[in-house]
Amino acid sequence: MKADIRLKWIMEIVWWIITAVVCIVVLYPLISVMNSYEFLITNVAFIVIFIIMTRHIFLLKYSLISNINWLKLVLIFLCIPIIAYLIQNINLFQTFVDNLNDDTWNDIFGEIGREKQNQLYSYMRTEMLLFGTGAVISSLGFAIRMIISIWRQKNKGTV
Repeated sequence: MKADIRLKWIMEIVWWIITAVVCIVVLYPLISVMNSYEFLITNVAFIVIFIIMTRHIFLLKYSLISNINWLKLVLIFLCIPIIAYLIQNINLFQTFVDNLNDDTWNDIFGEIGREKQNQLYSYMRTEMLLFGTGAVISSLGFAIRMIISIWRQKNKGTV
């Protein structure tokens, strides 16, 4: 039993390290050249929520919450405001991108050349929408997975 919990803690730490590395790798091209990026925290939230929720959908058996039904029930209801936050911030980002003009581009990207600005803009938009949409979908899947897990634990004794 202790070895099982130790393995779960090790897996949790490893996954948080992987999440941090993915955040750094994905965001480095943006933060290395941008003067200001008002969606940095939102972007990090999108990446973290996407990875953590997806991990729990597929690897719940190896998670610390696998046998804690009351926590899974709380997390199901917590998904509602998380999904609302994600959708609201995707909308804010999309509005921001739609309102970009030449002056704003230079304020954000600095004087790096128009071609490089276009590449970074494309990367920023694609990356934010990928992780934002992925976070919404994985949050929905996570809530469904928690419901299934609670049912299985009550009726079958498995996770």
